[in-house]
Amino acid sequence: MSDVSAALGVRLYPDLVEPGGLAPALAQTATAHQLDVGQVTAPEQGRGRFTSAELTSPRGVVCVHLGSQARYFMIDLRVDGEVEARGDATDLLQVAQVAAAWRAGTTVTDLTARFPFMEQMRRHPVTQAG
Repeated sequence: MSDVSAALGVRLYPDLVEPGGLAPALAQTATAHQLDVGQVTAPEQGRGRFTSAELTSPRGVVCVHLGSQARYFMIDLRVDGEVEARGDATDLLQVAQVAAAWRAGTTVTDLTARFPFMEQMRRHPVTQAG
């Protein structure tokens, strides 16, 4: 069994093995559907190079990780290190569509309306000690 097969779990993600993991499969999906997701990167070492992907844009970072017990893609939209929205998609095309919409300037409110599996994260103000 190859490193990529072992890391991904062939039973859950057989379609990600041939491209070499999540990041290359996500880039291929975006290209096939003419979606602009920008550059897709992954960690250089360890299991994460097959199971994680980051899509960076001037608006922030879309972080994607694989579910380990069931097939799903965990998505975080991060701005300045804070998670603005998060969700779980069941299809890689949905991940590419979220990333493309975010990159194109879709607001978090519009994005969560368009993709019901995404949820805007509520922030709580930090009180300053007087």
